[in-house]
Amino acid sequence: MPLRSRHSSRRRKARVPERAAFLALWHDTQETRTGDLPHTAAKYLSKPEPREIAADQTAARPGASRDLVRAAVEEYETRQTPEARCAKDADKIEMLLQAVEYRDIGVERVAGWIESARTGLTTETAERIAEAAVTLSPLAWRDR
Repeated sequence: MPLRSRHSSRRRKARVPERAAFLALWHDTQETRTGDLPHTAAKYLSKPEPREIAADQTAARPGASRDLVRAAVEEYETRQTPEARCAKDADKIEMLLQAVEYRDIGVERVAGWIESARTGLTTETAERIAEAAVTLSPLAWRDR
């Protein structure tokens, strides 16, 4: 049975999928500076502030492009729009798929990683993708 979100009133699909992709892209640019830190690092490191990283990365950009990127990062981080929530779910799904692929080749102890990714999902679409990911072989598409 799929996990159900705690935020059922906020489970709308992204109205503008291209916007969700744009937000996801700019979210990942901060990770080019810090790496994608696992939650296990929290005990040892302070979480970098994405807005500060984006401000640094865009400081030399012309005003319009600088403001566009910074607004995208702000939107992603606050998750107040369906597009931002969809982009965050895509980030979690990518992590889930990586864990499932590791599980499929025999890596043990990824159950917590998979569960962590599933727990944070907020859209029905992401939950359906996650359910398919954990129940199907990553290579099932080859049999079609």
